[in-house]
Amino acid sequence: MSFKRVFLGLLVIGGVISVYSFNNDNDVIVKVNQQLEKWTENHPVEKVHLHMDKPYYAAGDNIWFKAYVTIGSQHQLSAYSGLLNVELIDNQDVVKQTLKLQLNEGTAFGDFALPDTLHEGNYRIRAYTQYMLNDGKNYIFDKAINIGNTIVNKVFTKTTFDYAHQKANSAVGTTINYSDISGTPYTGNAVAYSILLNDIVITKGKGITDSLGNLRLNLAGDNQELLTSGRIVTKLTVSDGYVVTKTIPIRALANRADVQFFPEGGNMVYGIPTKVAFKAIGTDGLGIDVKGFITDSKGADIARITTSHLGMGIFNYTPQAGDTYQANLIFPDGSKRSLVLPAAENNGYVLNISEAGPDNLRITVAAAKGTNGQINIVGQTAGKAYYSSRSFAGNAMFSAVVAKSKFPSGIAQFTLFSSSGEPLNERLVFIKNPENILNLSISSNNKTYLPRQKVMLAVSASNNNAPVLSSLSVAVTDETKVPVDENTENNIQASLLLTADLKGYVEQPAYYFNNDNDKTRTDLDMLMLTQGYRRFAWKNVLDGEPSPNKYPRETAFTISGKVTKPNGKPVAGGTVQLINYQNGVIKLDTLTDQNGRFAFKDLLYIDSIRFLINARTAKKSKDVVVTMDTIVAPSAAQYKNLPDFNIATSNSINIYAEASKKLYYEGLKYGLGNVQMLKEVHITDKFNPTKHSSNIVSPLFVTQTLLGRQLDPGWQARVIGVRFSGGVPLGVAVIIDGIRSDPTEVVRLSPNDIQAIEIIRGGAASIYGAPGAMIVTLRRGDEPLALYDIKRVETGVLRYQPKGVYVAREFYSPAYGVQTNQKLADLRTTIFWKPDLLTDNSGRASVEYFNAGSPGTYRVVIEGIDSEGNIGRQVFRYKVLN
Repeated sequence: MSFKRVFLGLLVIGGVISVYSFNNDNDVIVKVNQQLEKWTENHPVEKVHLHMDKPYYAAGDNIWFKAYVTIGSQHQLSAYSGLLNVELIDNQDVVKQTLKLQLNEGTAFGDFALPDTLHEGNYRIRAYTQYMLNDGKNYIFDKAINIGNTIVNKVFTKTTFDYAHQKANSAVGTTINYSDISGTPYTGNAVAYSILLNDIVITKGKGITDSLGNLRLNLAGDNQELLTSGRIVTKLTVSDGYVVTKTIPIRALANRADVQFFPEGGNMVYGIPTKVAFKAIGTDGLGIDVKGFITDSKGADIARITTSHLGMGIFNYTPQAGDTYQANLIFPDGSKRSLVLPAAENNGYVLNISEAGPDNLRITVAAAKGTNGQINIVGQTAGKAYYSSRSFAGNAMFSAVVAKSKFPSGIAQFTLFSSSGEPLNERLVFIKNPENILNLSISSNNKTYLPRQKVMLAVSASNNNAPVLSSLSVAVTDETKVPVDENTENNIQASLLLTADLKGYVEQPAYYFNNDNDKTRTDLDMLMLTQGYRRFAWKNVLDGEPSPNKYPRETAFTISGKVTKPNGKPVAGGTVQLINYQNGVIKLDTLTDQNGRFAFKDLLYIDSIRFLINARTAKKSKDVVVTMDTIVAPSAAQYKNLPDFNIATSNSINIYAEASKKLYYEGLKYGLGNVQMLKEVHITDKFNPTKHSSNIVSPLFVTQTLLGRQLDPGWQARVIGVRFSGGVPLGVAVIIDGIRSDPTEVVRLSPNDIQAIEIIRGGAASIYGAPGAMIVTLRRGDEPLALYDIKRVETGVLRYQPKGVYVAREFYSPAYGVQTNQKLADLRTTIFWKPDLLTDNSGRASVEYFNAGSPGTYRVVIEGIDSEGNIGRQVFRYKVLN
């Protein structure tokens, strides 16, 4: 559709507005629209949302998820990228697990198996396509989750940060609470602590927990690096000789509460009434309540201010020339502070957008006296203009009524341009267009159910009362065991329509979608006034040609690199072979270009596959060096949603973790689900201490040793007394070259990287804080390669193991009475998970499953997107009675 047709179809005129022709090549709106179209063509916007089966998890658990990747302002499922990266990240910003998923029409599903030795705490799930990296972290899905551990953990901590008043220096107060699984505090217990920054101890001390189980510490408020990336290591003496060590990240975010003011549209002009939004944030990054008055230079009160939602509020006043204004505020702790308001200007414009009934917006622009020149307004969403207009030259007032239905659901950005095309004012508005809603309904075959009874759910999907084809995911949980705060819960509407398009942290984004009423709409508009937009900088859009993308879209894998001589000179016209050396089949060959570069494109292969890269010069010489290209993953640091770590920590996780623990131990008995019981095979061999081993106990206590050359693909089945899940060892401490490591690191190691694996069981392993230990010694070059690999790698040959496509596991949904372990099935917390539910041409689909063995309230959550990009979510509950 041409811009002329869009403009004529969308413009609603009210007040002083002119309708104009587009014949003038110098017209500002024409230029803005042309550059927007060019920018969008070169930089289509992809977003991603993950629907997860639960809001939090426990060690030994599974994280099940479905990915929805959308593109453009209409949020249609994307066919632009073909691969998705999904990562599990701990609270020290270390990537613990990573998956590569193949997208099918913009969707994919996968899972993470959590080791039973995983430390409890705050984690993150991050998802992105390679193409998204062109915008840094802007569109990356990044969600905080809490993972508990009651399998090996007996002490639970919760840490809060607050501003502490001191006479000379600022400080941040830190309260660490210690309790057991039932919430009973550890009172009167001795605690030794160290405060570290960059692994260097900067403070040491001792303390005693109080009657509530709290230990109070103070941190230097002027050390911002410490407040955001330091850590506290505490040693709590639980009983005689038994000490529990806890490592607590310092995430204070600020050394004092902060208040910021945001004039609507960005400007205040003397003599023009102005709406000003403000936001008060505590040291933990969450909104706090403040109140007070705006006073002029004479001390007169001109406006009363108070927060109305999550630290946000609005007041109105008219700044007068020659006067100054300040906010006199009272904080929750009773402290007071006076802050100077942003200064007004003598010249310029004030942009105001307000509701004009439930279906329209009123746009008003007021200019300072003597301000001349034509102004232009463009309203766009995701780089696509849906409204544009301009004023008559010389008029000091501009007014228009715009129908909300002209915009798709999501954030609309209205920008005021000068007659020369300079952006002057900007205002964000959230549009909820009822025509863009995927209406989902759920009905059940009974009103109430019994434990273990079969449930049949009928699902229907429609848009504007017409049935639609849609891709859905369904999660059913026992809400009695998995309590949910719906305002902080992951939500597809909040994820794709709101947080993906805003700078900074958004507290409780799902709140704005759970109940559509006057209060939530007002609060959402306050969020628009106080939150920055990050889609693009107008200067980058309007000036010249769009910049090229550094990261191309990834539809399949590309294996590429460079071949050089040992002196660094590129090898032109050389031959390169890509060999799958697990079965000896040559897959592809190619030639290097003039710069020595080569590439094998449009490949798809499963994870853990191994290749050989075999390179030669044009004259078949082997004396070459092969260097592979890599795409560096985005840094996991500087997480914008860090305040969610404070929200995610709650007693609910302990309730859930205890239920998950019962399921875990029952699974160990039967080897069902994620836990696999492997038959013990005893291997006898002549005792030889492992060369270069980092084992700190006597070699006589090693119960088994596997050398690298013995590590064929099924080596896990030969390990004595260790259970594996997806290749991850369970219930043992993993030590790799002397460093305590996450058990998932074992999966990433190639047998050719390993010199030996030693297993220690029983009391001898207690020094590692676990009932068993796996000591991995990496190769130093003095051990032969694994038997199933080639025995020698020649010059010009490179072993290469890229990350391949992960094949998702299937969720275990038991059917009672059909060779089902009833006790195991009874203990489920995720009752049912189906990531690939599709509605047919009649908009209908159905699912069936069995309840678990416990009574309670069962909660069904369905999320999805239809073929036109309409987004839907529905929650349904039913009772299971004894």
